[in-house]
Amino acid sequence: MDRQRIASMIKAYDDRRDIAIPGDHQDTLSFCVNHFMSVANESIDDDGFFSVALSGGSTPKAIFEGLALERNRSEVDWSRVLVFWSDERCVPPDDPDSNYRMAMDSGIVHLPIPLENVHRMKAEKDPEEYALHYEKVIEEKLSSKPFDLIMLGMGNDGHTASLFPKTHGLHAPGRQVIANYVPQMEAWRMTMTYDYINAAKRIAIYVLGKGKAHIVQSVFQSEYNPDLYPIQKIGTETNKALWILDNAAAELIR
Repeated sequence: MDRQRIASMIKAYDDRRDIAIPGDHQDTLSFCVNHFMSVANESIDDDGFFSVALSGGSTPKAIFEGLALERNRSEVDWSRVLVFWSDERCVPPDDPDSNYRMAMDSGIVHLPIPLENVHRMKAEKDPEEYALHYEKVIEEKLSSKPFDLIMLGMGNDGHTASLFPKTHGLHAPGRQVIANYVPQMEAWRMTMTYDYINAAKRIAIYVLGKGKAHIVQSVFQSEYNPDLYPIQKIGTETNKALWILDNAAAELIR
């Protein structure tokens, strides 16, 4: 799928959000994979590298699996890809709940990305201290340039990354990465902040499946209240977020 075809499938929804509804579940996953590769190649053409912050969740897992297919391995110069994470659970990298482990096992490890280009969030010990360290890692590798792509999903409560409803992490001006305590889970998370996510060149929010239709409707059609629906604050008038939905997830807002 070429860039022009991808662009033609993206429509404006409002002043902060664009939307793409490519079709059924498989059509939408194919679009997500092709969109990722298109952004990667455009970034490499323009800047010589592609910086991406990966997300956890079932849809990113399927995207990573698609990227690792034999036919896609030669579509991107993977040696020029810099990999980071948009959020992480406070668990070791070999834990089944680790976003790092999921991404690597699902496909990233099978791509010819140099190990020195893979920068995981080390959230398992002292997440507050390491959040500051991760900011320094990003600064060192990107030299104040914004991310080319930040990947996000959405939970059934309207959270994204690890920005959960009514948590302190929703209010962290001036920070790029923070530790965020989530009382409803009695757990710490590490996450990129609103300010940093919204500064990225491209923000992609992947929401697939009938089970997400009602929360999509609430987020798109309810009064703006990011303390209740944190994902509502993703995307700005000067830097819109792209929502990629399949038919089932979009059925109540079409």
